[in-house]
Amino acid sequence: MAAGNGPRAAPRRERFEHPSRQPPRRAERGAARCRHLGGGRKWGKRGAVGRRAEERLLQPGCSAVARDFNSFVMRTNTCGELRSAHVGQEVTLYGWVQYQRQGLFLVLRDFQGLTQVIIPQDEAHSRVKKLLSDAPAESVVRVTGIVSHRPPGQENPKMPTGDIEVKVETAEILNSCKKLPFEIKDFIKKSETLRMQYRYLDLRSFQLQYNLRLRSQMVMRMREYLCNLHGFVDVETPTLFKRTPGGAKEFLVPSREAGKFYSLPQSPQQFKQLLMVGGLDRYFQVARCYRDEGSRPDRQPEFTQIDIEMSFVDQAGIQRLIEGLLQYSWPEERGSIATPFPSMTYEEALAAYGTDKPDTRFGMKIVDISEFLQRLDIQFVQNALSYPRGTVKAIRIPQGMRYLKNKDLESLKESAKSQFNQEIMEIICRPDGSLKSLLTKFLDEKQQSELIQALNMQVDDVVLLAAGEHKQVCSALGSLRLETANLLEAAGLVLRDPTAFHFLWVVDFPLFLPKEENPTELESAHHPFTAPHPSDTSLLYSDPTKVRSQHYDLVLNGSEVGGGSIRIHSAEQQRFVLEKVLKENSEVLSHLLEALDFGAPPHGGIALGLDRLISLIVDAPSIRDVIAFPKSFRGRDLMGNAPDYVTPEELEPYHIQVSWPLADKEAKKN
Repeated sequence: MAAGNGPRAAPRRERFEHPSRQPPRRAERGAARCRHLGGGRKWGKRGAVGRRAEERLLQPGCSAVARDFNSFVMRTNTCGELRSAHVGQEVTLYGWVQYQRQGLFLVLRDFQGLTQVIIPQDEAHSRVKKLLSDAPAESVVRVTGIVSHRPPGQENPKMPTGDIEVKVETAEILNSCKKLPFEIKDFIKKSETLRMQYRYLDLRSFQLQYNLRLRSQMVMRMREYLCNLHGFVDVETPTLFKRTPGGAKEFLVPSREAGKFYSLPQSPQQFKQLLMVGGLDRYFQVARCYRDEGSRPDRQPEFTQIDIEMSFVDQAGIQRLIEGLLQYSWPEERGSIATPFPSMTYEEALAAYGTDKPDTRFGMKIVDISEFLQRLDIQFVQNALSYPRGTVKAIRIPQGMRYLKNKDLESLKESAKSQFNQEIMEIICRPDGSLKSLLTKFLDEKQQSELIQALNMQVDDVVLLAAGEHKQVCSALGSLRLETANLLEAAGLVLRDPTAFHFLWVVDFPLFLPKEENPTELESAHHPFTAPHPSDTSLLYSDPTKVRSQHYDLVLNGSEVGGGSIRIHSAEQQRFVLEKVLKENSEVLSHLLEALDFGAPPHGGIALGLDRLISLIVDAPSIRDVIAFPKSFRGRDLMGNAPDYVTPEELEPYHIQVSWPLADKEAKKN
């Protein structure tokens, strides 16, 4: 449908350099409010997020550079680029109707932003008025008109195009939109299921548009840094391969050979090592990876990583490369990141934070008070210290009594008991400076004073104390540290600055760990191709449980965003690890073992989890918010209803028959 004063000659397209912008601020936690366009509508909390995302769409993640969005297409300008410099010009815009008000004006939206469009009220444009007044929200329209200044007092400084409006002369409805399952607004809450089912509608939101564009910009910068500046070769590795021993479960793909299956690789690990044997020296890939991990929170069965491998490199070289890569690709609007990143051993991280991926944005470190308590005749303390690695540790919650209720403390203790089978004792510092705890009945006044000094306690502080085996105690207190931070922030105390980015290298992991299902057997802490620490090589053959690895993790704000290692490049050593330590059938990896025998260079690498990294940068609540078409919590595609059934006839070439559980048989029959 079209309406107007007849056909027009295509207007001459002029080029304008996009005005520079102030770097957008991070989404405020409070209920930000601002006048919305010319109609005076208020933005809610999520609306402020959407508005700032709309402001950022021109140049997400990098400095302002003049770009041409209008070549090869029918529009003269985008909705987000019009400014006072365009006043008096005739423009043609294409986009979606964000909303319209009483037949007076509508707001047109495209990928770059919003423009207010004035609907003509005179008789000569009656057809245009009816067309636009009747257009449902989210209909796709074309409008041609003259850019004008807004009337005095109606400017909107909160909106990038808030100084102008477009007075329509002709218009056309390109595609009318039926009733929507939800409103396309960032501040409107939608259920996760509904968002996944209508993902193509959810993608129209400014926030998701911004997330995906920033992701694209960062990947392009990474590619430029690696390939153009440092000579890396971008190589695509196969998706259909074979099962890899150890690690996560892999998806199986049937073949036409009876009983034989491909596996979807959980990473290109073997291929990138073989590329080093092949002499490529430096490899990189934006790699798709697959893990059949079932229903795990905030995980995806298919994900993306920045995969890197280098020959003739050591751990320090890999770390310097990644620090430079992140500095080069980091979005300017997020501030700068300082290098080198701090480093911490696995044992140090476990002892101080109770985890191998510590969030260093806040304190509340674990404190060891074993030495103070071991000289006291307290039975549970002496029992704990009798373990081979027995210990007594604690975390101090500053001002805990001001923010935590008794039910919160009980919840924390119950959490430690249910998850780690660890008993927790609380110690509270009263307003008069005395202690409230079951422990005080074992301590005289002087010992209580010494304990206060050892824990650096102040009035209203709460201490959570645990005694037992070292790793169990540290893990329990590390988990309580994070749970407590959540409780304190829910009560109004800000501990973790959402605008801060704290990177940390964690190194010197153990090479092997006892299997959970059978502690007498060992499994690789990282993967079976990780080389032992040079100082521990001899222990590999005498006491492998004590061997440290050349494995390193990159942690950002308490989340692992990367992991890698120096690899075993000796076929003999790799065969020993597989056969003697891990008890794996080395024939499965005969191709790799044979390759290592043909002059394999020393090599190492790393993989950055792109989805996790981007989600932390944009402060997304889930990695699903930085993936265009993610799977649900249970690994399903709710939009396309995948996975789906196939017929027996389709399975026949693969020599497969489905054995249906009884309940499924009845459901399928019905």
